[in-house]
This record gives sequence, C-alpha cells and structure tokens, in this order.
Amino acid sequence: MLGMPVESPHDGGCTCRSVRFRMASEPLFVHCCHCRWCQRETGASFALNAVIEAERVHLLEGEVEVIDTPSNSGKGQKISRCPKCRVALWSNYGGGGDAVRFVRVGTLDQPDRLPPDIHIFTASKQPWVVLSAGTPAVSEYYKASELWPKESLERRAALLARSQS
Repeated sequence: MLGMPVESPHDGGCTCRSVRFRMASEPLFVHCCHCRWCQRETGASFALNAVIEAERVHLLEGEVEVIDTPSNSGKGQKISRCPKCRVALWSNYGGGGDAVRFVRVGTLDQPDRLPPDIHIFTASKQPWVVLSAGTPAVSEYYKASELWPKESLERRAALLARSQS
C-alpha cells in the first residue's frame, strides 16, 4: 500500500556460512558506537549495531555459541558467535536482557541498507573518522524517547509490556 512502511527481511550470516539468520523486519534503531570497548571488541574504529527485538531475529541455518563478556556498564553482554569461524553476529546487553539483540550490521548480506541512525560515544571516536552532518551524534548516550521514530517507540513499549507480563 502506498505510503505504508515496507518491512523487508535482512538476511545475514558468518564468514564461513555455517550460520545464517534473518531479521524479519526493520530494526528499531541503528547505533554506530565509537566507545573504546566496541573499538577493542571489533578491532576497528566503531561497531555498527541494528537494535531489534530478539523475536524478530530467526536462525535459518546452524547454531550460535553464546559468549559472556564484560561491558563498560558492568552488566556484561552475551555475544552470539559462529562456533566455527567465531564471527560475532549479535549481542544481548545486560540492560535489554535476552529480549533485544544488537545485530552486527556488517554480517548482513546487504549492510548498506542499514546506515546509522545515530553515532554514540563520539567523545572517544577516532579523530580521523569523519561523521556525516545529517546523522545525529552524541558524546555518550541519548534518550530513545527523544530520537527514535514513533513506530520504534511503540514496538519498544509493546516489548516491555510483554516482558512484564
């Protein structure tokens, strides 16, 4: 229908193709995180994560190995990796528990379909990384209620309601 958002799946997987998954809809929001923890974990300048409800991420092939790792918040994170090639596919952070996944955009077959909605923790951004003027950037974190689209806030509220019942 004209004017209605199109929810198309995003397929992805690991390097060795043992694990394949599908994001069944658009994510809630896409973070480009420049914190030192993400830099160390990825071995790169930032991590690009699509925030989405776990129930909307479906394993199509293979299984993941969940690794408990520390995080800057102190609440830890569970990183789901391919048990063969060890590529990180998504994380579940302590704050969101098992209900929310942070899918590594670089593991998607078409990662260019999900550019960042926001740059976070830019206080520790590498100085040679140039941010586009059209994307919000914050020195640390932000309030979702101020930046997330209405539909994403509604989906988050529904998720919270389900988890409390």
